[in-house]
Amino acid sequence: MEILDGRKTAKDIRKSIKIKVDELIAQGKRVPGLAVVIVGFDPASESYVKSKEKACKRAGIYSKLIKLESEISQETLLEEINKLNRDENIDGILIQLPLPAHIDPDAVMNCIDPIKDVDGFNFINIGSLCVGKEYLAPCTPKGIIRLLKHYNIELSGKKVCIIGRSNIVGKPLALLFLQENCTVTVCHSRTKNPEFHTLNSDIIVPAVGISKFLKSDMVSEGAIVIDVGINVDSDGKICGDVDYESVAPKCSFITPVPGGVGPMTIALLLENTFIAYRKLISS
Repeated sequence: MEILDGRKTAKDIRKSIKIKVDELIAQGKRVPGLAVVIVGFDPASESYVKSKEKACKRAGIYSKLIKLESEISQETLLEEINKLNRDENIDGILIQLPLPAHIDPDAVMNCIDPIKDVDGFNFINIGSLCVGKEYLAPCTPKGIIRLLKHYNIELSGKKVCIIGRSNIVGKPLALLFLQENCTVTVCHSRTKNPEFHTLNSDIIVPAVGISKFLKSDMVSEGAIVIDVGINVDSDGKICGDVDYESVAPKCSFITPVPGGVGPMTIALLLENTFIAYRKLISS
């Protein structure tokens, strides 16, 4: 069993970006800029935003944090986003989720200029992903594919089971695996006997937000398991969607929680920002 180290892989990606940013500075050019908008106060979101700020600093990317009151109207929020759309120092715009209940997330995501949509949630970017012409793919799915490739894991022909059909992870990840010539099954809350699908898969990706959902009797010997979940168990400890202690011995590769998919998500956010920067300065 080998651990897929997301922290180390993410660090390598950040270093690569930092080299490119240093080259820009040496040429007297501006550095890429990322704006993160957070609406209201949520401890988990605040912590995640701080991690993004630190990652930006390490990679040499300009970071701008915009904090807005939870009572803000949708119209005012959209005005703030349009200001960022016009800001020539900002290449990437990220809206921290979740948003307050009175704000339509689709309206917000589709207000972001698709070129600056580093989360890949704008309908134009999602549509491009559907036809295999992605410009900016969602960071967590993109990070999962990158992590597997970093460890030279052959994807073509693999049978993949994704547990969870969210617009953030499950659906876009299925599309990315299809682009890698995998055969993909997506299980969800209405799937009968999910273990039938997981036991017949080479790669299993639980993304359901249920603590230790994937048990050892759902995994075949030699499977590759990518744990997307971030949960807190009954002892108050962080854990994933995988019952790690029982599942890990059966795996050829597995991601830890924490230290697996999470760091990759942030690293790919920085990479998407750099891609957007390149697109904007060339347009």
